[in-house]
Amino acid sequence: MRRLLVVFALLTAGLVVSGGPAHAAVPTLQAYYGQKLAWKDCRDGFQCTTLKVPLDYSKPGGDQIGIAVIRLPAGGKHRIGSLVVNPGGPGGSGVDFVRYARFALSKGLRARFDVVGFDPRGVGASTAVHCFTPYQLDSYYSIDDTPDTDAEYKRLDLAQQQFAQACKLNSGKLLQHVGTRDAARDIDVLRVALGERKLTYLGFSYGTLLGATYAGLFPQRIRAMVLDGAIDPAKTNAEENSGQNQGFGTAFEAFLLDCFKVKGCPFKTHKAATAGKKFDAFFKRVDKAPLNNTYDGRQVTQPIVLTGIMSALYSPTSWPDLRQAFTEGFKGSGETFLRLADAYHERRVDGTYTNNGDAFIAVNCLDYPEKKLSPKHKGKIATGPCNYWPVRGNPITGAVHAKGAAPIMVVGTTRDPATPYKDAKDLAKELSSGFLVSYDGDGHTAYNRGSACVDQTVDRYLINLTVPKKDPHC
Repeated sequence: MRRLLVVFALLTAGLVVSGGPAHAAVPTLQAYYGQKLAWKDCRDGFQCTTLKVPLDYSKPGGDQIGIAVIRLPAGGKHRIGSLVVNPGGPGGSGVDFVRYARFALSKGLRARFDVVGFDPRGVGASTAVHCFTPYQLDSYYSIDDTPDTDAEYKRLDLAQQQFAQACKLNSGKLLQHVGTRDAARDIDVLRVALGERKLTYLGFSYGTLLGATYAGLFPQRIRAMVLDGAIDPAKTNAEENSGQNQGFGTAFEAFLLDCFKVKGCPFKTHKAATAGKKFDAFFKRVDKAPLNNTYDGRQVTQPIVLTGIMSALYSPTSWPDLRQAFTEGFKGSGETFLRLADAYHERRVDGTYTNNGDAFIAVNCLDYPEKKLSPKHKGKIATGPCNYWPVRGNPITGAVHAKGAAPIMVVGTTRDPATPYKDAKDLAKELSSGFLVSYDGDGHTAYNRGSACVDQTVDRYLINLTVPKKDPHC
């Protein structure tokens, strides 16, 4: 399976404060911390509002932006307070996530907490970044990002430059201020606006980086915090990419082992080495010629196929779709790969996109800025938009210890493709009050994915502040 790990390597080319209230240190922030939220009904029992925050926290008297907020009021009589959630990304909509809270969170949590979601700055219904048009995104996502020829290098390099330029043109001043540090400060303004003395938080995937950043900035303002599917702030972007490449390779191996047990597995073998060779040959063939697509005419190129595979590996419930995609793909058809890739990119049926992809890149280019390329390297290495990002970065600076914080739960899945289990172990050790919940399983994140052990441990902690005597292994 070593060849598969090599293939999956192609998938990815601050100040710590613990003192008094932020608005006491910077008087001009008082208006933001003192604002009253005007909640309005927004269908099906939900309430919505807009939180005002400064565009630039170093200039709180300047421009302001809006943060879209939604809540599902607690369903029981013994309400504890607000549970703020973030689904990940960066670029994921917390507003959309909470609308599915009845499926994503336990009945126990929904009974005791107002479930509160928000679209982070730059995302969704908040003041949002915008880059490419839908037509441009269709083309951008299909460009060969593993170039083999000078022409392919130049085509990729030009596309990355154009994307960065479009983000600057269409997003303006906002582009400088959508990093994770600013989003974490927005959470603290939200906490006070919700009337909470301390924050209760549940973050998934990128939401763990956002939560850990908040913990580093405001360690003494945490009541309880769960970080599920952890990103370790101590790691560089290159280290994160390397770990993720291995994670997807491991997840693909798990998919193959499951496929071998199923009648009609498209690999038609029970040997991993034979399946690996078949995958490798298929991968090379798609690099030379796109798969057929009678659905809408878009080309199903190698990047679309890889994105479709990644999309399906996030959850074992999508493995049947991936088997179908390979069954079609080995015959030259790419419709299911395209459908899986569209889901990953959040492409709607009308051909438009959410701004998830724009925000994903914009946030990452601030959190993990890339060096500008010298002329001698242009056209010789595969570039990304961050190599041409038009604003300065605000990088994640290292390990978070959050001294003085309440116990912080870190949840890790042993075969998580997107956030490797090692990140969860490392983050739990780095946090001065961190503890680890391990889930032996497949897929991305662990809560509400079928493990009663995980779900009960998380719920007891969030509701009763119960910390296990020993780190649980579920």
